[in-house]
Amino acid sequence: MNKDKRLIALLLAAFAVLISLPWLVPHVGVLALVAIVPLLCAERIATGLGIKHFFWWYYAAFVVFNALTTWWVCKATVGGGIFACLANALQMAVIFGLFRISRRRFSGVLPYIFLAAMWIAWERFYLVMASISWPWLCLGNAFAQSTRLIQWYEWTGMLGGSLWVWTVNLGLFGLMVALSNGFWERWTPKAHVASIAGLALIIAGPIVASSVLYRHCEERSDAGTLDVVMAQSNFDPWQKKRAVPQWEQNAQVIELFRGELNGRADDSEFSLMVLPETFTSDIWAGEEKKSPTWQAFSGMTRSYPNVNLIFGASVHKAFYRASRPHILARPFANGNGWYLNYNSAYITDSTGRTDRVDKSKLVVGTELTPFPKIFVPFDNWLSKVLGAPGGLMGRCVPQGEARLLEAREYGPDGQPVRRVPIGVPICYESIYPEWCRGYVQKGATLISVITNDGWWGDTPGYRQHFSYSRLRAIELRRDIARCANTGISAFIDQRGEVVEQSGWWVPYLLHGRVNLTERQTFFARYGDIVGRLCTFVFVLMALALLVRLFIRKK
Repeated sequence: MNKDKRLIALLLAAFAVLISLPWLVPHVGVLALVAIVPLLCAERIATGLGIKHFFWWYYAAFVVFNALTTWWVCKATVGGGIFACLANALQMAVIFGLFRISRRRFSGVLPYIFLAAMWIAWERFYLVMASISWPWLCLGNAFAQSTRLIQWYEWTGMLGGSLWVWTVNLGLFGLMVALSNGFWERWTPKAHVASIAGLALIIAGPIVASSVLYRHCEERSDAGTLDVVMAQSNFDPWQKKRAVPQWEQNAQVIELFRGELNGRADDSEFSLMVLPETFTSDIWAGEEKKSPTWQAFSGMTRSYPNVNLIFGASVHKAFYRASRPHILARPFANGNGWYLNYNSAYITDSTGRTDRVDKSKLVVGTELTPFPKIFVPFDNWLSKVLGAPGGLMGRCVPQGEARLLEAREYGPDGQPVRRVPIGVPICYESIYPEWCRGYVQKGATLISVITNDGWWGDTPGYRQHFSYSRLRAIELRRDIARCANTGISAFIDQRGEVVEQSGWWVPYLLHGRVNLTERQTFFARYGDIVGRLCTFVFVLMALALLVRLFIRKK
């Protein structure tokens, strides 16, 4: 028995390492196609031996998977990182536990179909509906650094990759079971050929299809092109408010922009300047023109009539009244009113317009208080006990739907002669395929991601986050202009290839011309069909499982 337990432990360790490597090492996404096989083998052996409390075995394997790939969250918040690791692993273990229960009521391949459908349904729930959402480790993200394998994401979206992972792993596992049980010898030669050919097809077919799509995918510019300049400002997010005053940050980036703009032959060229997420925090909604940052940027844009500027801001909105205007409102220290917080992106130009969008996919804890009717009163009480005025959890107000910003070119009469609709995912929003799809459905011809990844230091976190933008480029076939505070800033083309990128932790200015297109991919038009179908299959099979469990109890 001890020898068998050591084998099971070894298989679970192999699973944890193999499934983690695609997030840690570039170009090894293909490992995800075999990584789950050791887990399934361990479960089969444990079931055959009747090992008790096996839940804790595979829960530990899922904890190791989460820890190896997302330990860097602890660089920003130790408690949040540990909670994310343990809670996400627990959900994975519960899914696997339900699969083990289904094996007692379903026979043949049905429990394994149930497992794959249930896992992908859970990933879709994370991506679309969950209030507390951490979809970082969706299996389809395993190919974010192996993008030449998954050009067909323009049809299926990222969850198509999750389905591919499960299909190949289950196919390999099924073949191993057939060989170990002696079924293989009882099959006819035609069955041998069919099984091998079918497995080869599900492995190689998507790779071949991706290669064909990659070679024939041409950059589309049916909506024209746009000159884009991005400044990686490179201010340490942990120190910048104390070490570098806002006026100095403003002066540095304006100098960078002016140096680039003044070097052009035509200073009236239609251009877009981009700065990262939360670049400034001195803006109050409705009073933007009183902000020193706004005034500094307005002085720059007035000198260049067709320059548009997008920048991130931590925005506040004041309410001078006795009653709380919103459940997420915090009181002023002097008790004279309330204020709300937003994580926003602004666009402005020489006309001084103040268009703004707010981040909706918020990070739990630091930006979002989940279930506010329950947790805001608790946070208020806890902050009083601990002497932390204003609360411990973030309370940014979400926008609720994807909205566009618009770059404008003006004619001699001062009227717009060209408009470029732009989707601006703010940081965490860029890992949600359906959310980013919303920008394209509303007419975005360009996606510009603004982010601040410096909270995690020089860890795999910022590299993983950057690679997810490559997936959005493929799904939507849109150029991506990604501007980060401390790296990685980049131009990404419609095949998910990096055209130019910055280094890590260096000030950097990127200047390029991006292609604009109105064409919509199958995924952009119809959405996540894979996730919806798997959810439907899961619901049907879950109902069937409940019926069988209920009948047995009676």
